Amino acid sequence: MFGAAPEPKSLWVVPGAQHVNFEQAAPDEYARRVLAFLIDVILIVIPIVLAALFIFVFGLVTLGLGWALYWLLSPASVLWALIYYGITLGSPRSATIGMRVMEIEMRTWYGAPLYFLLGEVHALVFWITVSALTPLILLVGLFNDRRRLLHDMLVGTVVINNEIRANALRVLSRRGI
Repeated sequence: MFGAAPEPKSLWVVPGAQHVNFEQAAPDEYARRVLAFLIDVILIVIPIVLAALFIFVFGLVTLGLGWALYWLLSPASVLWALIYYGITLGSPRSATIGMRVMEIEMRTWYGAPLYFLLGEVHALVFWITVSALTPLILLVGLFNDRRRLLHDMLVGTVVINNEIRANALRVLSRRGI
């Protein structure tokens, strides 16, 4: 995969890590990926909660008639999440806001940035596989050499450090830190 990636490219190797103990060999990297996911969940949930509160207050003002809008909340939530992932993963940085904060990004298996539709498809495949196979879906990452989950393999994506973080890690590794 690395050989097929276009230039510029970089290879990040975790010293002491094997394919099944990444979180033990590099707990900071593992924690960054989990935190990126949690940041994204918060950013998706906040507008949904605000919409639910608006509908509640609107229902009070309209003596209960406005509460009929609650049926729109579920489809609007799915639409909002798809738009969020499509726009952020399809941006030139190929990263959600949480991923940007944690200095990681997502690329196709051959190193190209993601695009809007692939960002949406990645989110859909993630939700479908996690819904159908939880918690077994998490075991897939333990049995493959790249520690990719099923939805990453199906869609053809990998999560990598962004260029700034990769350069900083290279400098640190050269200094022996």
